Amino acid sequence: MMTLGVGMVGYGFIGRVHTLAHLSLPLFYDPLPARTRLIGVCTATEASGQRAMAQAGYAFCTTNFHALLERDDIQILHICTPNDTHRDVALAALRAGKHIYCDKPLARTVAEAEEIRALAATVPTVQQMTFNYRFVPATMRARQMIEQGFLGDLYQFRAAYLHSGYIDPARPYSWRLDRDRSGGGAIMDLGAHIIDLVRFLVGPGTGAGRGGDFVAVSADLQTVIPERPDPRTGQPRPVEVDDIAYVRAHLEGGASGTLEASRLATGAQDELRIELHGSRGALRFNLMDPNYLDAYDATTPEQELGGARGYTRIETVTRYPKPYALGVTKNTVGWLHFHIQSLFDFVSNVAACLQGRAMAPWSPDFADGLAVQRVITACQRSAQAGGERERISKV
Repeated sequence: MMTLGVGMVGYGFIGRVHTLAHLSLPLFYDPLPARTRLIGVCTATEASGQRAMAQAGYAFCTTNFHALLERDDIQILHICTPNDTHRDVALAALRAGKHIYCDKPLARTVAEAEEIRALAATVPTVQQMTFNYRFVPATMRARQMIEQGFLGDLYQFRAAYLHSGYIDPARPYSWRLDRDRSGGGAIMDLGAHIIDLVRFLVGPGTGAGRGGDFVAVSADLQTVIPERPDPRTGQPRPVEVDDIAYVRAHLEGGASGTLEASRLATGAQDELRIELHGSRGALRFNLMDPNYLDAYDATTPEQELGGARGYTRIETVTRYPKPYALGVTKNTVGWLHFHIQSLFDFVSNVAACLQGRAMAPWSPDFADGLAVQRVITACQRSAQAGGERERISKV
């Protein structure tokens, strides 16, 4: 079995999640597609690098990501840093011939994402996005059912991702509120996930009637709390990005729907919801109830007193396909499972690539990251134009 060396750029929250996923792979899957070894970690400070070595067993730490790219024993590079660094790290990693696993979003702007994608298309390595909600058993089952024709023609959809972490106006200013560093607010931070999830379920290649890729949006992006205290000075600092995003979206097949992203949804924790309504059936999922997919079969005959019509709860729990091997599959699923399964998919693709097995195109890849970026940018342009309909360029 081959061993793949791992370089981690960033060891904040999401860097630690990616690290945990690597450490979990041998316990969750049997057989493994390849072993992974945590070689190097790049952090903002020497102290955080030393902490990563002590906590996770990285062989060395650095504050310069180029030190990871120079190592022949590192084949995989993770990008887990603020959005404004993604372009430089990704381009350098591609030129170094590394396999890349990039947390969302791909970049800050369409121009940056296009530059990354153009170079990636010329490099024979695996480049994937961390769109982890593709790897929830319930959404995997939903995709399977849609491919089998359960929905029929898609009529409409609703997707929302709601957080409440910014409801306190005293929460200090951070890079996520700086347009130059983040590229956007709720639409970038949370919207990226639901845009990708809609594409995964009813977008290109799914066979969903009236589905397909996004072609136009009309957006209202609101900054509700205009100032937050600077953590260094305590003085008010203007917020440059949106707190709440409302979007009317249109797909190339003719279906339309709504997207909503909020960091001010009081009472919400990690509330990702999606509903799909079609001519033959409907599907709905809520991340706060992650063990079940709700399915409505509209082909069931109408009968007096309702008959057998109604939503059915499909108990997806941890019923991942083999080689998932962590005990029984009736156990409840959790948020970390999705990251672990997503990483397993990436490592499987890297192993297949290195062994010469034809498994490309990898998904979700940098083309998917670029597609999501284009929708986000179109939302921002629409909002700047007062909510006018904005077409999404594919060029």
